[in-house]
Amino acid sequence: MNEQTTTGRLTVVGLGPGSPRQLTPEAHAAIEASSDLFGYGPYLDRIALLPGQTAHRSDNREEIARASAALELAASGRQVAVVSGGDAGVFAMAAAVCEAIEAGPEAWRELEISIVPGVTAMLAVAASVGAPLGHDFCALSLSDNLKPWETIEQRLRAAASAGFVIAIYNPVSRARPWQLDRAFTILREELPETVPVVFGRAAGRADEKMTLTDLASAEGALADMATCVIIGSPETRTVARNGLPPLVYSPRSAGRPT
Repeated sequence: MNEQTTTGRLTVVGLGPGSPRQLTPEAHAAIEASSDLFGYGPYLDRIALLPGQTAHRSDNREEIARASAALELAASGRQVAVVSGGDAGVFAMAAAVCEAIEAGPEAWRELEISIVPGVTAMLAVAASVGAPLGHDFCALSLSDNLKPWETIEQRLRAAASAGFVIAIYNPVSRARPWQLDRAFTILREELPETVPVVFGRAAGRADEKMTLTDLASAEGALADMATCVIIGSPETRTVARNGLPPLVYSPRSAGRPT
């Protein structure tokens, strides 16, 4: 850890999907330079603390409280890192920190704020199976904690009808076991049932599991909260290979013969 300065700083760090190999050098340096690390417990468990560093653990649904506590400590002169799995700006802590700064005291706006990107889940899953994000795509969270389910349904229909490949984050939880199956029902109304669907669990980790099926056979039981689901567009293709896993890709051109 670098020697502490008198001016506080807050860095939001994306840890990647889980494998140490996918932690960027910039993220590693930001963690080492911090006196205090804030985050959801399982994400902090990935970090080997250096002498003099302090970990501040909190629950998964305490993003604003976590951001506010981190900003308050940074304003006191500490070098603070807030860690997120994947990329800090994709359904993660960077937005919560910005939201807390906007609503918080003027002193928080005067802090040095840095956002360090990381490999997000959809990129790790896509790399494991081929190139399903090779053309236009979007990302949606199925969590309705911060937006109504009706909005999620509208966005699913719009994305599917527009021809986007769709990456789904937060597909299920113990409190929301039904939503992914409902999403598949909606998508079957907009898409051919033959489009590929990838269930990417724990991408990049030792227990990684990639399951490839089609929309007709996709079901919520194939996912948990460690899963990112990628639903192809009508143009997404699967390339069979003898004795090897198939490749899933979306052609670089769309709307015309290739």
